[in-house]
Amino acid sequence: MALQNKNPKLIQNTSRSSVVPHRCDSDPNSFCYVCGELKLQKNLKKFTEKLKSVYKECFASEVRDGNHYWLPQLVCSACKTMMDRWKKNKNNKGLKFTKPIVWGEPENKEDCYFCMTKRKGYNSLNLHKITYANVSSVTKPIISTENVDVEDQEVDLCSSLDEMEIDGGSEEEYKSNEGTSENDNVGSEDEYVSSNKKNIKPQTFNQEELSDLIRELGLPKDGAELLASRLKEKNLLSKGTKVSIYRTRDKSFRKYFTQDEDLVYCHDVTGLMNDLKKNVYKAEEWRLFIDSSKRSLKAVLLHNSNKYAPIPIAHSVTLKEEYKNIEIVLHKIKYSEHNWQICGDLKILSMILGQQSGFTKFPCFLCLWDSRDRENHYVKIHWPARESMEPGSKNVISKPLVEPSKILLPPLHIKLGLMKQFVKALNKDGSCYAYLANKFSAITDAKLKEGIFDGPQIRTMLRDEAFVATMNAKEKAAWLSFKEVVENFLGNHKSENYEELVADMLRKYQQLGCLMNYKLHFLHSHLDYFPENLGDYSEEQGERFHQDIKEMERRYQGRWDINMMADFCWMLMRESVVKGRKRKRNPLHRSFEDKRVRKHKRS
Repeated sequence: MALQNKNPKLIQNTSRSSVVPHRCDSDPNSFCYVCGELKLQKNLKKFTEKLKSVYKECFASEVRDGNHYWLPQLVCSACKTMMDRWKKNKNNKGLKFTKPIVWGEPENKEDCYFCMTKRKGYNSLNLHKITYANVSSVTKPIISTENVDVEDQEVDLCSSLDEMEIDGGSEEEYKSNEGTSENDNVGSEDEYVSSNKKNIKPQTFNQEELSDLIRELGLPKDGAELLASRLKEKNLLSKGTKVSIYRTRDKSFRKYFTQDEDLVYCHDVTGLMNDLKKNVYKAEEWRLFIDSSKRSLKAVLLHNSNKYAPIPIAHSVTLKEEYKNIEIVLHKIKYSEHNWQICGDLKILSMILGQQSGFTKFPCFLCLWDSRDRENHYVKIHWPARESMEPGSKNVISKPLVEPSKILLPPLHIKLGLMKQFVKALNKDGSCYAYLANKFSAITDAKLKEGIFDGPQIRTMLRDEAFVATMNAKEKAAWLSFKEVVENFLGNHKSENYEELVADMLRKYQQLGCLMNYKLHFLHSHLDYFPENLGDYSEEQGERFHQDIKEMERRYQGRWDINMMADFCWMLMRESVVKGRKRKRNPLHRSFEDKRVRKHKRS
């Protein structure tokens, strides 16, 4: 229901006629017609006929038309937003005042709203401190005290002009601002603070909220203590909130880790998981990822649907990717008690199964595929099954550390292998290969010839239509079939006709002249061994973990110990739960339960 304006005083003021005309030197178009506030020029909008119609309907008041020196012709963006919302919802809940400002013609200078409002010395930083004049020619708006949402209070809308007061300051401070012109309205909108915010009591952080803020910002211990101390100086911490506890914030997780010479490992995985979240751990719902980066060897638990964050359970900067070292890691973390499925690249999987590394005659752990019998690679699908992993036969040199049935095939590395074989089969003097060399100029010639690309680079090429335009017929057919397999089988989506797509890709690869390697062999002969959803069981999340812990390794440079592992786990926790919280941006660091959604930049 529109608000009625039946105050006779307001009508009298609007019909005022001056005996002695007064000419004001100030520009009325620095003020808003609706709320009467002085605004930055970039925040003032044209008072269009459409807005005037909404104004009449909303406040049941006529708009004073005419190009008078005492009548503003613009409205602020805040009032425009307020009226637009009212027009959409027809709800008075969002209105900041029940009656807008009413303008009248002043009789003299002392009766002029613009002349009596002191503006000199104010700029974008202190604009909200202006004291607005009380004159008889202008009737100020009546502020609405009901039906105001907390969310709406944060919007830069008009507030009570009667409550605006200038902060007390010395005469010298005022004079220092006299050189600032009223037109020096330089600054972003974020620098302007609406005067109604002065009446909002600041909300303080309790211990749980402060800890979660530190986790989301990813602050180290000294940075956390510095932030807490600064908030305490501003009285933004609740009573009882401590600052110094962040020096030993990881103390509760240290009990789950042990350091044995060069290896830091978790000796109580179940207890660690329950500390992160009660009753979340079931061994069959997690898989173990083992891999090494340039800096360290890691063992990480990954959730099968990737719902929860990766949990590090072993770390070493001195141990290398060797059979004996992996055997030590599995023993320390008590693998035999949990029997997780194992994922990783094919090199580490072969090592765990005790197989010989390198280009061997029988590399497959499922069958006796002969890697050197190239004549039958694309012809023969079913090879003799491998009946045992007996050391000393068929390229098995050590006792398997896990059951072969626990091994998960790596979709990411299979995709890298497909890309590798495609690039190696390209004509090195052709336009397609030249396009790759030009687009990825940072890649060395040796890597380019071998087709060594990473995941983000492959995603870039899959979206590049110009790349397809450089191909001949066979190259294009093979590339498009590879794209179909990536999108409909090797990711989170598994098409119903995935077998046909894979078979078609293998035919196109054969026509292009691609040699079959170990990774293509899995698609050719063991398609039924893959899980239902490869995205849920991919090793890609484990590869990303290298980046997740990289900052923590840098932070604990030279002392990669129990404290580092415990601190990483502490960063995954969240202690406060706020329902309905609206974020303008996501936290910099994920929690244990927040599923990470990575949006890849499109080129």
